Amino acid sequence: MPKNDSKQPAELVGQAIARKRIACGMSQEQVAESLGIGSEAVSRIERGLVPPNVERLMQLATLFGCEAADLLTEGSSRPEDQARRLQSLLATLKADDRTLVMELVERLVERLGRR
Repeated sequence: MPKNDSKQPAELVGQAIARKRIACGMSQEQVAESLGIGSEAVSRIERGLVPPNVERLMQLATLFGCEAADLLTEGSSRPEDQARRLQSLLATLKADDRTLVMELVERLVERLGRR
């Protein structure tokens, strides 16, 4: 069973929000100020205690410069969602580095597929 299957969707979305926030170099306090909410509310969202509503999800996506769908699917165990995440990660790399990553992924799939 994949690691993420045991986590609740709100927790996975919260973790994705935290990763995006950190990637943007923002603190929880900065996000809270931008959204006009308390930093404890941001903390509860990131911990998965309170799932963000659609409006808040859209605000977070705008703040982080990403699609709202990215925040919903980043922690997904569905192959389609994982492929999309890999695509976005690969897009940040130079061509030689993308080739290296693809070779590593292909080797891993081949090795793990033999089990």
